[in-house]
Amino acid sequence: MGELVVRIPPNMLSSDYKSAVFDVGRDSLEGKLINITKDDKTVSKCYVIKLLSIEAVGEGTIVHGDGAVYQYVKYEALGFEPLMHEVIDGEVISVPKFGAFVKLGPFDGLLHISQIMDDRIDVDIGNQRIVGKDTKKDIKVGDKIRVRIVSLNLNSATLEDSRIGLTMKQTGLGKLEWLENARRESVGS
Repeated sequence: MGELVVRIPPNMLSSDYKSAVFDVGRDSLEGKLINITKDDKTVSKCYVIKLLSIEAVGEGTIVHGDGAVYQYVKYEALGFEPLMHEVIDGEVISVPKFGAFVKLGPFDGLLHISQIMDDRIDVDIGNQRIVGKDTKKDIKVGDKIRVRIVSLNLNSATLEDSRIGLTMKQTGLGKLEWLENARRESVGS
């Protein structure tokens, strides 16, 4: 449950007020990175996926010269909050020379080349893939991988400025295909 003050523009005041509050609340929250607070301190950030409900609290305030109503509201929303050390599945979306960018829901994370595997690595930028020299294991654009969040900076107001660092050099992490093959081998032996 969150709290917010929304601005209901004058052109929306002639319609159903509850609908206007919901529409403005949805536009203000959905697809945005918002602060999660505890004891009046920001403790994290959350990406709002969908506004579930919103309720006007008390009377709105009209500011002289504006004509809009500023309404205090309480809301419930579905969100995504990446957490430090969280294990998460993602998809490789690009392979620059220094690693791979991974789509994690609405966020992009960086899987640095040093955090991919315990093998010497070749980066094939032309084919957008990374290959282990000895193991011949590879990851490429479109591959599904399981990673752990090892650094997290969501101190900005936008997704583009957020920074998430990833690793897949631990047991149980890696390309999902590798993990499934390892599971089959362990069951078969």
